[in-house]
Amino acid sequence: MRGIRGDKLRGHLETMVLSVLERGEAHGLEIIGRLEEAGCGLLRLKEGSLYPALYRLEAAGKVTVVREEKLPGKRGAPRRIYRLTPKGKRDLAKGRNEWASFVRVVGTIVGATA
Repeated sequence: MRGIRGDKLRGHLETMVLSVLERGEAHGLEIIGRLEEAGCGLLRLKEGSLYPALYRLEAAGKVTVVREEKLPGKRGAPRRIYRLTPKGKRDLAKGRNEWASFVRVVGTIVGATA
């Protein structure tokens, strides 16, 4: 099977991000890793797609951000750690319901019902 990227992700990325944050806080690259692992290597996500989604989720109050403290001897800028908010949990539940409906409808149309 070919990798999943681009248009196939559009509209679902924010729900997927909320889903992986439900398992615990994470920084951006860790979120990408969790998504790719959950997608069994078929999900190909670029940082340029993830970070705008994270900024939208933050602006909407669905995630909060905490700056990681700079540790002595550690190089690079402090990372932004993302956490799911109660509003994000509600939106995730809504997104899961919408996804289940979408899968049923499209599955019926294309003859791939489970």
